[in-house]
Amino acid sequence: MNKSLRIKITLLLQFFALSIFAQQKITGKIVDSLTNESLPGASIGFKGTKNFTSASLDGSFSLKKLDGLNILVVSFIGYNPREIVLKEGQVNLGAVKITPNANLMSEVAILGSNIAIDRKTPVAVSTVNALQIEEKGSSQEFPELLNSTPGVQATKQGGGFGDSRVSIRGFSTASLAIMVNGIPINDMENGSVYWSNWASLREVTSSMQVQRGLGANKLVVPSLGGTVNIITRSTDTEKGGSISQTIGNDGFLKTSVYLSTGRSDKGWSFSAQGSRTSGNMYAEGLQFTGYNYFFNVSKMFNDHHTISLTGMGAPQTHGQRSSKQSIQAFESAPQGIKFNPDWGVKYGQVVNVKNNYFNKPIISLNDYWTIDENSSLSTVLYASRGTGGGGSSLGNVPLTRIGLYDYAPYDLDAAIKANKSGVDGAAGSYLYASVNNHNWFGAMSTYNRKFSKYFNFTGGVDLRYYEGIHYVKITDLLGADYVTYPWQGINSSSTYRGDINNPNPILKTNDKFEYNYNSKVLWEGVSGQVEYAKDNVTAFVSLAASNTSYKRIDFFNYKPDDPARETPYKNFLGYQAKGGANYNLDEHNNVFANLGYLEKAPIFTNAFLEYKNFINPDAKNEKLFSYELGYGYRSKTLTANINLYRSTYKDRARAVNQTAPDGSVYTFNLSGVNELHQGVEVDFRYKPVASVSINGAFSVGDWKYLNDIGPVTVNAQTGSSAQPPTISKLYLNGLKVGNQAQTTAFLGLDLQVLPELKLGADYYYYSNYSADFNFYSYNKPGAKPWKIPDYGLLNLNGVLKFKLANLNSSIIINVNNVFNTKYVADAYDANGTGTASGSTVFYGFGRTWTTGLKINF
Repeated sequence: MNKSLRIKITLLLQFFALSIFAQQKITGKIVDSLTNESLPGASIGFKGTKNFTSASLDGSFSLKKLDGLNILVVSFIGYNPREIVLKEGQVNLGAVKITPNANLMSEVAILGSNIAIDRKTPVAVSTVNALQIEEKGSSQEFPELLNSTPGVQATKQGGGFGDSRVSIRGFSTASLAIMVNGIPINDMENGSVYWSNWASLREVTSSMQVQRGLGANKLVVPSLGGTVNIITRSTDTEKGGSISQTIGNDGFLKTSVYLSTGRSDKGWSFSAQGSRTSGNMYAEGLQFTGYNYFFNVSKMFNDHHTISLTGMGAPQTHGQRSSKQSIQAFESAPQGIKFNPDWGVKYGQVVNVKNNYFNKPIISLNDYWTIDENSSLSTVLYASRGTGGGGSSLGNVPLTRIGLYDYAPYDLDAAIKANKSGVDGAAGSYLYASVNNHNWFGAMSTYNRKFSKYFNFTGGVDLRYYEGIHYVKITDLLGADYVTYPWQGINSSSTYRGDINNPNPILKTNDKFEYNYNSKVLWEGVSGQVEYAKDNVTAFVSLAASNTSYKRIDFFNYKPDDPARETPYKNFLGYQAKGGANYNLDEHNNVFANLGYLEKAPIFTNAFLEYKNFINPDAKNEKLFSYELGYGYRSKTLTANINLYRSTYKDRARAVNQTAPDGSVYTFNLSGVNELHQGVEVDFRYKPVASVSINGAFSVGDWKYLNDIGPVTVNAQTGSSAQPPTISKLYLNGLKVGNQAQTTAFLGLDLQVLPELKLGADYYYYSNYSADFNFYSYNKPGAKPWKIPDYGLLNLNGVLKFKLANLNSSIIINVNNVFNTKYVADAYDANGTGTASGSTVFYGFGRTWTTGLKINF
């Protein structure tokens, strides 16, 4: 072969090789750095060009390689952008991890031990990310964002700002673990979560993960039905911020500002957010004003050590609709489903007779230390001081309605006139507030150690101190000079129960009455978990134990020198043992199983009797045994999950107020109630083309009581002074557990109509929904709760992106309950007849809307 021919062949081969290289494509998969969950829709492109593509449903992408360019930019709303410098010849990037808008400490130290990882952690899990929260949050309450999750239902209850509730697999909030940045926020006395304290937290939430069942949480928390991990943004690595303004129905107005300095060369970073929200909600007499503040200061000393200080709070005051009404009452009211009997007018101004006001700031100091390549230690210290309460009206003279019209607001001017006309200046009616302040301190520390190629150990300590301060005080004498004995207490038929140290009180504004006691709760918990991971198999075994100690100090029922004024601590030892395994059959399919057993302390109220320092000798731990099987499928266009679960809940304790036939109200402690919670859940996401995404969820539950209980001893009486009745048996066996629809369905559609325009539609359906009920009415066979009619709701939303003064901006519009469907959201069956006429209800909201403008800078 002559030299000329060799040169020609060589040039031809080189040209062919260059042509092939020019057609090469960069591939990879975009995933969340915490959960390993794919991020469909993430943007990937070459820096400085318009050559961008979007990740598929499983996070995978393919991008044509451009000659001379080697820097890729990956971005997704709610996540820090990432730049990747391509090495020569590099075309397959594998898993590309991007981090939420939070620093390393938030990702690992706080969250790592409580977050489930896709195709690894063997639990049923769903995640609501920052994009979904921003685009579909609207004026929805925080828990309502979880309604697209199978096995979950949230309602607004009476409709007051932050008065919503959530249930998972038939378990109410008191049996769930609710956490913010790894810190448990369930009330230390009764396990409840008062969402009004966190109503504006949505503004700074990066993601919200729902783990149904026992969950991946290693702490000894009461996650009987599930765990909700709310992850707030910490400090963005990039400098910037945003301002937003939202308006909506019934005077809804929200203004929010966010600022971040980014991380300096010396490792310092700072971010802050603040907002104000006001309006009237949907029903009448529900005026509210809420604020939110958030800040984070972080110092990254080096790649191994980060410390961070975070503070947040949401002071608010809002009117409430706490009195369910009969369906007939709503039908007869000119206001219809907007009728609210719990507000009034004073001197021409609205007065929320039933109201709530509270401020619960929380501050935490977080430290994350990478000791070496195999071990790390994370610690968080936190403190919270809650102040506030809720009010209503009292008196020997009931409040009247304006014009004596049944559906008009209370006429407080008439009450003032009547009080002033009294000969002795005593109040016939007045307003009061039940105050529930608290001081809460906690410390958690988690040590992680990889002690071999396949095994990892995580151990933790959880310490908490809680003091509750509970009393009732007079807030408005309505023109009177004082209230004197004898008089009526909180319940209309009850006699005065007050301070024995002041048996004939003359009380004025801010004076305490009815009860005055402090509660103290101590919590000490330890946990340990061993994890195994090799090839396609992951497994874990977890053990944890806790001691809950209750003390009660009563300032009204005992003299100062009475040793019975303060009880010793009553201790309840709880523990949990759980384990599970996940097996990835191939790159598309995985199966998992888990099981566990736990015991937890009864609530504080169940540990003491008769509103006094009488320790309940029958109080005992509640118990849960649960197991679950799951299957998952992942591909570029479809992800799907199916879960089967069965949980047996024994010795449930509950303190309830019940109404006897004569109208007297009694309070007694139920214990020994057993329940079965079992069902099947399905969820999926289908993305046939890049511009279309279809989401769905379906769940069918079978939640019922397993036994009758009795005899039931009435432990506390707030009704008449007569001897309370004896209840020989409560016939609960076979009854459905109420207060959550046992069949739910969800279907969502998102369309990227244009690069700048996105439209969405979400449909929710609820069926097999039994009312909550009055246990007292089940003292005879045959009683059953009313079944709430099935209903479905359609929500629509749209997002338009544009440039405003060269700044990235967007307009977001939401319309909820588009067809203005009239439906019962919550119900209470008072007499066990199983009929609508024997029940009282809260109707859900009709059509509502919001429009918001957000500008990023």
